[in-house]
Amino acid sequence: MDDLLSEFLTETSESLSTLDVELVKLEQNPNDPDILSNIFRLVHTIKGTCGFLGLPRLEAVAHAGENVLGKIRDGELVVTPDAVTLVLESIDTIKYLLGELEQNETEPDGNDADLIARLNHFADTGTIMGGAAAPAAAVEEAPADDAPEMTDDERLQAIFDATEVDPEVAAEPEAPAPAPAPPAAAKSQAVAPAKKPAAEQQADAPRGEAKESSVAAQTIRVNVELLENLMTLVSELVLTRNQLLQMVRGKDDSEFTVPLQRLSHITTDLQEGVMKTRMQPIGNAWAKLPRIVRDLALEMNKKIDLQMIGADTELDRQVLELIKDPLTHMVRNSADHGLEDIPGRREVGKPETGTVTLNAYHEGGHIIIEISDDGRGLNLERIKAKAVANGLATEGELESMGDQQIQQFIFKAGFSTAEKVTSVSGRGVGMDVVRTNIEKIGGTVELKSVEGRGSTFIIKIPLTLAIVSALIVESGGERFAIPQISVLELVRASSNSEHSIERIHDTPVLRLRNRLLPLVTLKKILGLDTTEESDDGVDEEAFIVVAQVGTYSFGIIVDRVFDTEEIVVKPVAPILRDLSLFSGNTILGDGSVIMILDPNGIATRTGEITVGGSQGVEGKAKADAGDRETTSMLVFRAGGSEVRAVPLALVARLEEIDVGDIEHSNGRPLVQYRGKLMPLVFIDGSYQMKAEGRQPTLVFQDRERTMGLVVDEIVDIVDDVLNVELTADQDGLVGSAVIDGKATDLIDAGYYLELAFSDWFGTEDTGGEKKRVLLIDDSPFFRNLLTPMLSVAGFRITAVETAEQAMELKNRGVLFDAIISDIEMPGMNGFEFAEALQNDELWGDVPIIALSSHTKEEDFERGRQVGFSDYVAKFDREALVSTLVQTLSNM
Repeated sequence: MDDLLSEFLTETSESLSTLDVELVKLEQNPNDPDILSNIFRLVHTIKGTCGFLGLPRLEAVAHAGENVLGKIRDGELVVTPDAVTLVLESIDTIKYLLGELEQNETEPDGNDADLIARLNHFADTGTIMGGAAAPAAAVEEAPADDAPEMTDDERLQAIFDATEVDPEVAAEPEAPAPAPAPPAAAKSQAVAPAKKPAAEQQADAPRGEAKESSVAAQTIRVNVELLENLMTLVSELVLTRNQLLQMVRGKDDSEFTVPLQRLSHITTDLQEGVMKTRMQPIGNAWAKLPRIVRDLALEMNKKIDLQMIGADTELDRQVLELIKDPLTHMVRNSADHGLEDIPGRREVGKPETGTVTLNAYHEGGHIIIEISDDGRGLNLERIKAKAVANGLATEGELESMGDQQIQQFIFKAGFSTAEKVTSVSGRGVGMDVVRTNIEKIGGTVELKSVEGRGSTFIIKIPLTLAIVSALIVESGGERFAIPQISVLELVRASSNSEHSIERIHDTPVLRLRNRLLPLVTLKKILGLDTTEESDDGVDEEAFIVVAQVGTYSFGIIVDRVFDTEEIVVKPVAPILRDLSLFSGNTILGDGSVIMILDPNGIATRTGEITVGGSQGVEGKAKADAGDRETTSMLVFRAGGSEVRAVPLALVARLEEIDVGDIEHSNGRPLVQYRGKLMPLVFIDGSYQMKAEGRQPTLVFQDRERTMGLVVDEIVDIVDDVLNVELTADQDGLVGSAVIDGKATDLIDAGYYLELAFSDWFGTEDTGGEKKRVLLIDDSPFFRNLLTPMLSVAGFRITAVETAEQAMELKNRGVLFDAIISDIEMPGMNGFEFAEALQNDELWGDVPIIALSSHTKEEDFERGRQVGFSDYVAKFDREALVSTLVQTLSNM
């Protein structure tokens, strides 16, 4: 069932239960305005919600009932038992319709014209339709003529008797009392119009009540304080569980081991269950943002489109409350500082409407929130000038910093690059507070910005603040907890291992996979180092916890590493709150109280230690690497000592085939592989395979077909920037590139695939030329990824960065069989490029395939209007190849 419908059924059922009680109170106290107002409000809410959800039958009944209550509230009608009965009948009908709606998720067939007509008639005239207002007079006259001895109780009993036997009148046609028949008939006529529907409703009552209870039983309202107390008790239970597990640790033969394991599992399940009760969708924190952005757009003369993705991502309500204000401030900053005004966007060729995107998702037990815009990005020169003016850095220090380090200045207190102070921003108060508040809850803020293209803030926060996973370490004889949200890996450094501690400008650094990480000794910064052997207290052999805060990675040297534990976070004492190195404390399983380290505070301390040292060098290298997209390449040797490479994405598996299993058919080597025959292909005609032993083989697969490329040695898998110079001098080679610092031949996998199966790509190899395809994409990553892949698929690829470069090729008279174009590009975008080619003599008939990450129906429609032949999602490479093959085959 749809969540919105389920919530509607639950809330409406609660309202109807309240209405039953309130209407009875109203009948007893007809002049109480509070009761009447509450009833009218509840019915009005039900009617409005029905209209919003598109439930016309429910809305019609609720509207008619609301009319009656409105007249009573305005004093035009008097509260009478008949009026209350009629309204209760409408409530019963609504209950019945709700039951059917819950069961079938749609309103039942039929209408309630009779009930609505009687409600409207009463609202207009104050009388019951069909002479129902006459019973009062008839009852007064009847005793004198017909039955003066009948009391009120007897008349009521007669009505009940008539109601009970009415369904069986046809089966037992008895007339025990002919004399009182006329008055009975009169009373029946007077009462029946109001009572018969009630009787019919009574027949359906068991079904309606059952449905109502099933809806109401799905959810209950619980006071938040009760949940907080429950969470506190569960936290204490977790501590007790940890203490018990500590007691039996190392005692495998203990009779308590199995029961404690069971207790541990139950405690974990209970903890997760209680955590779920505290979870709320992050969309609750976003609720006020559309209004804020709308008001900002009007005030700043901008057009702003706020897109919210992942609003149903859940996190702890305590965390939710703490991030509301930081999120609001960052969205306002994006709208004010980030996005240009309408004339400014026109000047740089952007759409008039700027976009601010909120995206939330789960990743590794944490919540990631991205706030991005497609605006002007951060102005590095302005930041540098402001940093120098504020005395935050000298020009010499700025020269040694990378772009990302310079961008971090916006988080300094009092720092603002706004040209003027507005009611929204510009006072330099905000981003430092945002970072401080997020770091208080154990989160981090990462910033990515490209000048002229926009900025992205990435917030990483824990799911909950109550119970977190932490790594227990020891330093200087004391134990500490480090939240796992900040721990990347553990490294054992020694002089004879690949991970060694070096020194740059007398600052210890760790060389880890060709990266230099600044190191800090925990016992030194905590003042626990009592030795005087060295200034920095760094041993040749050490345990290093590699931590990350935002984009900044560093190593913490500790004496021992124990294990990870679920710890209950307790706030630090007031006397320690000014110490930035600690974020809280906890109780371990053995009853010891230990401090929880704050990686943000430690990162700040390492930054102070390494200013101008390795941090600047590593930061610059990191920034340079961040500007270049990398591709995973499989490096191997075959037929000689030179290294060759192929994109790893094209290789299905790496195998070692026993030479004795190789067979021959029609002079071609092949092997039985996974129940099928797989042809083996050599790198060139002179290649000699091993006489015995196992032969390394690269397996390529496409649906049911497989091919093995025989190689001598698999060297490595390398992530590197792929800059390919296309060549056509030698078959089987796409070109050459520098990979891992060495000149490497990039093989044309498509050539070898066609050696195995001439029709691998769907058509027989007739010796004709490959289809020429123009690829336009401003991202080096996608150009380098798609070029080899499409070459493997049998196409001759020409790749350019912008639509303007493509137009230059057109003006030179270069012809192509198909064009693949990105949509979002600087300068002329994909839509404008396709529109420009619609009536072109040279390229007007060339099919154009749109390549974009936006695949909504409106995107497809716009693409068709401007002349795109097809529209493919940017990350669906298989769909791109199949679409290209199909498009060219239809020509």
